[in-house]
Amino acid sequence: MSNPLQLKYFVRGAWCVVTLALACGPKKSEQNATPQPTAPLPTAGIAGQRVALTPLALVAAADTLHWDAMIGDRRTTLDRCDSIIATFLTARAPEVTWVGPGELRRIAHRAPGIAADPDQMGTPMLRFNNVVDVPDPLRYQLRTLMGLVGGRYVLVPSALLFDKPATAAVRAELSVVMIDSRIGRIGFRTIARGEGDDPWTALTRAVKNLTPGLP
Repeated sequence: MSNPLQLKYFVRGAWCVVTLALACGPKKSEQNATPQPTAPLPTAGIAGQRVALTPLALVAAADTLHWDAMIGDRRTTLDRCDSIIATFLTARAPEVTWVGPGELRRIAHRAPGIAADPDQMGTPMLRFNNVVDVPDPLRYQLRTLMGLVGGRYVLVPSALLFDKPATAAVRAELSVVMIDSRIGRIGFRTIARGEGDDPWTALTRAVKNLTPGLP
C-alpha cells in the first residue's frame, strides 16, 4: 500500500513542474535571467526504499571549452560521471537504498527479452521541462525494470551540460528528474549546478548541491 503523504509530496512536485513550465516562456527578456537554485532531493519521502539510479546517457560541452580530448571518449566519460553521481548520492543520502547503474545493468541482463538495456532507454528526452507524463516505450521500460528491482521510484540524471560563463569557472548543469514508475509521472525536477576548474570537480559540486547541509 502506498504512503499517501509520500504521494502527496510527489504530486505537489509535479504541479510545481507544470507551473514552472507554463511560467517560463521563450521571452527574450527571460533568456538571461538568473538560473533557479538547485532544489534538494526529497529524500525524506523515499527513505528506506529501493530507488533506481539510471545511467547518464547525454553529456555535452560548449565548444569554447575545447574539451574534445578530455571528454571525447563517450563511454569513458559516461562511466566516470555515473561513478561520481552514484558515489556521492550513496554517501550523502544513505537513508535511501540506491540501486545504481551497474546493478541495474546486471538486473536487466539477467532478464533478456523482458527488461530493456538501462543504457538504451531514451532518458535524455526527460530533460525538457514540458515532459511531465513519461511517454511509452520509456514508461513501460521503467515500470518493467522496477518490477525486477523491487521498488517504485526512479532517479534519472537525464543530461549533463558543461559551459563557461564569462564571469565564472566551468559550470556543470545536471538535469535530474524523479519518476513514480507505477503511474509514469515525473514528480520532481531540478537542475543541479556546480562550478570547478575541470568537469569532474564541477559535477561533484553539482551533485553535492542536490544534498545540501553536508560538507
